[in-house]
Amino acid sequence: MPSPLLTAVRYLLLRARARAGAAASGHPESGAITLEWIVIAGILVAAAIAAGAFFTGAITRYEGKIP
Repeated sequence: MPSPLLTAVRYLLLRARARAGAAASGHPESGAITLEWIVIAGILVAAAIAAGAFFTGAITRYEGKIP
């Protein structure tokens, strides 16, 4: 079973890659990826990684307390 964290990060990276490809295509209706969206995506990825590490550590500590 794949990790939910890796699945979420993979999804975000694929969405960013698709938007970058659409913006690079030059089609006027393709939309554009702006710096703001790149920064927001980076913040979301960093937050997801931090939350995953935090919750993994917390769960591991609590599992250690189970006899």
